[in-house]
Amino acid sequence: MANDKVVKKSSIKIDIGLNEEKVPVAMRWAASDNKDDKPRACKAMMLAMFDEENKDTLRIDLWTKEMQVIEMDRFFFQTLRSMADSYYKATQNAELATAMQQFVQYFGEKTEIIPKDQ
Repeated sequence: MANDKVVKKSSIKIDIGLNEEKVPVAMRWAASDNKDDKPRACKAMMLAMFDEENKDTLRIDLWTKEMQVIEMDRFFFQTLRSMADSYYKATQNAELATAMQQFVQYFGEKTEIIPKDQ
C-alpha cells in the first residue's frame, strides 16, 4: 500500500532531571515538528507503547515533586477523556467508549474538575 511508505520522520525528546533520591525534579520535552523548537517544561507525563513482539504495554509515568494534587486530578481527567476518544476512533465501539466517558464524567465530578451534572 502507498500509505505504508515512510515519507517523513519526527522525533520527541524528553529530558528528566532527577535529584539524589532519583525523584524527578525537572522535566522538559521538545518535538522536532515544533515551529519554535524550544524545549517546554512539564510537571507530569504518561507514556504508553504497545510492544508488537510481546503483545504487552510498556509504560512510563513520571511527575515532579511540585505537581499538586489538583493538577494531578486535572491531568488524569484530561488523559482519561482523551483515551476514551482515542478508543472510539480506533475501534468504533460506541458502547464501551460511552461507558468510559461516563466514568470520566464521574471522575471529573468527584475531583471537582467539573461541576456535577455538567
